[in-house]
Amino acid sequence: MTATTEAELKGKVALVTGAASGIGRATALLLKARGAAVVAEDIDPAVETLAAEGLTPLVADITRDGAAEAAVKVAMEAFGRLDILVNNAGIIINKPVVDMSRADWERIQAVNVTAAFLHSREAMKVMVPQGTGAIVNIASYAAFLAFPTIAAYAASKGALMQLTRTLALEAIGHGIRVNAVGSGDVMTNILNDVVDDGAAFLAEHGSGTPIGRAAHPEEIAEVVAFLASERASYIVGALLMADGGMSVVAG
Repeated sequence: MTATTEAELKGKVALVTGAASGIGRATALLLKARGAAVVAEDIDPAVETLAAEGLTPLVADITRDGAAEAAVKVAMEAFGRLDILVNNAGIIINKPVVDMSRADWERIQAVNVTAAFLHSREAMKVMVPQGTGAIVNIASYAAFLAFPTIAAYAASKGALMQLTRTLALEAIGHGIRVNAVGSGDVMTNILNDVVDDGAAFLAEHGSGTPIGRAAHPEEIAEVVAFLASERASYIVGALLMADGGMSVVAG
């Protein structure tokens, strides 16, 4: 960390969803280390272990009506403003389309897309009067690449990317930048409901990328922090790939 980045978010307030573990946790901690006050939101009560001065945990189901409004309210009441929103929360299901129920499909969309829409909408209501802000969505190389059994996930990430692009055009006139990170294989627990050891599976899968490994959550958090900062002041509506070169080979 350089002197330039060490306190570059001082005075800023961030809201990070899916912050109990993985990319979300790493992002919440990094933004705080860079000087921001942070609201860390997750359905998992483990998010409460992040509680510290300048870091407020919030246990909530982001798919519920009113959750986004409540999260923004917490930020405003605790810190008086909201400058950064990171829509990180995401889940996956690995099923062929013919074996997938409507409930399976809608659950993925609710977490990965609808909650991001709702949180972005409520954050914008605060950011527009401020005339400044940054929204960073955690997308995936699955936004434009596909593999068998990930139809629901790929559709959700493609939708999230198009939400990013459209919202970017609506927001930039108000001084708000909206971008996304095209994450690759990251050693998190997102697959723990699918395989016995999700992180180990992702580590193995990541070995097939040009870089030869999966990412650590902290590496993706660095990309998020960059997009949220003034160092990315000319980046609008972008999908910044951080996938170890997977999209270059597969694309």
